[in-house]
Amino acid sequence: MSNEKPLILQTDGSLLLEVDSPVFVTMRDTLLKFAELIKSPEHIYTYRITNISLWNAASFGVKADEIIDFLKTYSKYKLPQNIVFQIRNSISRYGKVKLLREGDNLILSADDKLIMDEIMNVKTFSKYIRETLDEKRCTVDGGFRGHIKLELIRLGYPVEDLAGYIDGTPYELALRDVTLSGLPFALRGYQNDSVAAFYANGDPSGGAGTIVLPCGAGKTVVGMAVMAKIKTQTLIITTGITACRQWKNEILDKTNISDEDIGEYNGETKTIKPITIATYKIITYRKSKNDEFKHFNLFFSNKWGLIIYDEVHLLPAPIIRVTSEIQSTRRLGLTATLVREDGLETDVFGLIGPKKFDVPWRELESKQFIAEALCYDVRVKLDDSMRGDYVMSSDKGKFRISSENPAKNDIIERLLDMLTGKHVLIIGQYIDQLEAIERRFGFPIIMGKTPQSERDRLYTDFKSGKIMTLIVSKVANFAIDLPDANALIQVSGTFGSRQEEAQRLGRVLRPKPGENKSFFFSVITTDSKEEEFAHKRQLFLTEQGYSYEIVEAKDLGQLTIGCVTR
Repeated sequence: MSNEKPLILQTDGSLLLEVDSPVFVTMRDTLLKFAELIKSPEHIYTYRITNISLWNAASFGVKADEIIDFLKTYSKYKLPQNIVFQIRNSISRYGKVKLLREGDNLILSADDKLIMDEIMNVKTFSKYIRETLDEKRCTVDGGFRGHIKLELIRLGYPVEDLAGYIDGTPYELALRDVTLSGLPFALRGYQNDSVAAFYANGDPSGGAGTIVLPCGAGKTVVGMAVMAKIKTQTLIITTGITACRQWKNEILDKTNISDEDIGEYNGETKTIKPITIATYKIITYRKSKNDEFKHFNLFFSNKWGLIIYDEVHLLPAPIIRVTSEIQSTRRLGLTATLVREDGLETDVFGLIGPKKFDVPWRELESKQFIAEALCYDVRVKLDDSMRGDYVMSSDKGKFRISSENPAKNDIIERLLDMLTGKHVLIIGQYIDQLEAIERRFGFPIIMGKTPQSERDRLYTDFKSGKIMTLIVSKVANFAIDLPDANALIQVSGTFGSRQEEAQRLGRVLRPKPGENKSFFFSVITTDSKEEEFAHKRQLFLTEQGYSYEIVEAKDLGQLTIGCVTR
């Protein structure tokens, strides 16, 4: 493949990109605007163009001609005409069907008669139609605004929703110039830009969508800035009680909202206030699969003008469904990745809204808004005494045996010696493994059964430096604020979860004084099922431009922290 033409576009929509090219970085960053990264071995990256990747690009303002001209410039061969057609067709379909508001009526409007004829002839759609107004417009049932959007997406028409939103109960709030803790405070440029992209000057084209920012880049700050812009009572939904408390502390520190106006709705307390912070877990709680979700009424118990979905890529399917019923409320999704492991990206696109703002991790790293991440993949062998059990196990058993490899504990000890003086998190999937590490090293541990009060104490001690090393289970994957953590040792993870890899790296990405570097070590059993899934987990980081230096256990002593091949 020519370095000047490092790209091959194939008839199935896949794109092959040569890594060893002087324009690789430009190519990588541009491709992610309209294509999905599928795999990334050493020399050739594989992307795929899909309808939803193109719809997101269209909602982001990317034009079909821009994509096609880019592909022509860098493609080794002539572009397949079917893909050129798909690009033009998919990009053009975004917004060909619109939802509008006229008085009390919700209007479905199509660009031309043929599109409306196609929609009207779909049997499953007829139940939403109230009255035909003319050959391009009809009134539809406003109570099914979300269902209508999902149905039209399945027909290949991603709707541009311009029907507007309820104002919600007004609530005056503002951001502070100086935080409650006494530090100067102002939005960074990209945070201002993301708020502007979402709000769109109050126009109906704004008000619903997702903002994608790296962990540590201040997504909570963006959420608060949107609240200050809209000035309405707000429901915030987070991943857990720890995240609830962190949102509350951030709001108190950086806005003029008083403590008495902030309610928590979780497993410990259920108080509804003008600003209410809830957890996904409590909202989706029910006694059995046949029972109703008793806490869904939270969405309707107040006249919310804004709902913020923290870590929207984790949005549980039941909340996606209930979101279809609250389409007249402004909705902000915050995430570091749009990747979902359940394939519901289309539903998130339709019901929360399209991507409104995105900025590459490496761009913020270069400006020192987040720490420079140095990633290492440390390979360790499985002891011969365990090989018999490994060979005779199922794939799931092989993954667990290799993940819990006791030889990893020696690697942890050597890494801790190298990381002396740094705040270190040791994180893993399996409780037995983490408890064995606790017994060997004596570090405190946080896992699912750890009481919230104990978690809060340990997090506080870690932040203050009283504790320098903390063992955490997957409960720490999401939305914990440990700004001083600058090294993470990952000893096991979920099967191939790209979400998890991104979230775990995010634990150490907050900007640091001095060298502003963070260290991410994955300890992996070589020649094993774990190694196979580790490649899949690392895919998201590769998308963002990070690379791993692979280090064999025997060579660990030769590693100089801070020297990583880019």
